Amino acid sequence: MHRLDKETSGLIVVAKTEEEALALAREKSDRADLQMADLRQDPDVLDTWASSWLWPISVFDGFADPDGEVAYYYPTNVLVTAPEILFFWVARMVMAGYEYRNAPPFHDVYLTGIVRDKQRRKMSKSLGNSPDPLDVINDYGADGMRVGMLMASSAGNDILFDMKLCAQGRNFANKIWNALRLVKGWETKPGNDPVHEAPVAWFEHKLNRTIAELDQLFQEFRISEAIKQLYSFIWDDFCSWYLEFIKPAYGEALDEATHGRTIAFFEELLKLLHPFMPFLTEELWHHLSERASGEDLIVAAWPKGGSYDDAVIERGELAKAIISSVRDLRNQHQLGFKEPYPLHIKTGDFGAFEAFAPTVRKLGNLSEFDAVNTEISGALSFLAGTVTGYLETGDAVDLGAQKEKMEAELKRLRGFLTGIEKKLGNERFVAGAPAEVVDREKQKQADTQQKIAALEEQLAGLG
Repeated sequence: MHRLDKETSGLIVVAKTEEEALALAREKSDRADLQMADLRQDPDVLDTWASSWLWPISVFDGFADPDGEVAYYYPTNVLVTAPEILFFWVARMVMAGYEYRNAPPFHDVYLTGIVRDKQRRKMSKSLGNSPDPLDVINDYGADGMRVGMLMASSAGNDILFDMKLCAQGRNFANKIWNALRLVKGWETKPGNDPVHEAPVAWFEHKLNRTIAELDQLFQEFRISEAIKQLYSFIWDDFCSWYLEFIKPAYGEALDEATHGRTIAFFEELLKLLHPFMPFLTEELWHHLSERASGEDLIVAAWPKGGSYDDAVIERGELAKAIISSVRDLRNQHQLGFKEPYPLHIKTGDFGAFEAFAPTVRKLGNLSEFDAVNTEISGALSFLAGTVTGYLETGDAVDLGAQKEKMEAELKRLRGFLTGIEKKLGNERFVAGAPAEVVDREKQKQADTQQKIAALEEQLAGLG
């Protein structure tokens, strides 16, 4: 960039060489007598990309003071940017880093996707397909919108934005608020109830495993998978199951030991969730316990987790499966929940599972819960993992009518399976259909076979 002397003119010309600059200045000023002495080159000019590639160094005044701040902060860890400037900017920063600091400016580059609508069009003002972020925040909250964006941001792909995911994020925030109200609203009593030891151990081990899995996902920059896993863990395992496991009966108090462990679990969950929902978690952090000035969540240490035993976790998962199966049977046969029924399970390891027996009895409303070695005729049966359960309902269920209903369903499923097998046995169909269509038919086949096997076992139990 060259300028004419101030005394002569304020004209600015831009050219590649001095000769071109002089010719351009003569033309624009309409002065053929201009000489190079009349032009002054700007001493501090870099184009956009040339200046920006020096940013990792210049932002810390690294050229003027190479041993100052830049020595502490350089290199940084991760650069987050868009893929379209990978060669315009990112590669140039790396080259400048090696040239002037003999080291790269960062260790990893995380490339974000382009935000697109459900029709895969790039969001833009000209198309009018981009919502105003402030309107989205007003409707779903800042954290709700963040969760919605992250849920749609699978690594290496563009972001297919869907407002329903923001609504899901808002509902998630409400779920956690309600969990806080529940936990803080419980009355407590001194002591340590041994009934709660198995649920507490199950959740502690699963929390430790989840922390390890999240750490791995973060190391691999699989951010969307991390929020999805944490979402499921908090919503299902903590809110829907763990709190249900330990919830005291109406009008009763929870032992202080279990309540204290629950508060500690809640704190760990807020730490894990903080990077995704900072506003919500910081607020809940101060509602959950009394905090000293400056004891904020944003500066709290990241959970380290501990050892975990998959066997302990699996016993808790089996308890969940049995309770769910009992509830499903009650719903299927309109048995309601007020009347308790005896449940017997056929398993070779009831002793290892026995610690969960009080919890299963409570949540399944069971009059008995024990192990048997043989099938029980006339009982409603289910399969939960490797365990077969038998729920004795007496005359509450018309077994004859139920048997006819199940046989009719079994006949329908066998006919449906025959149709699928004929289709998969047709070589022309398998060779000509898209792979996803064939895979879908195979999945239908597997699902139908599983349903048939379960119905046959239930019918055998009815006698």
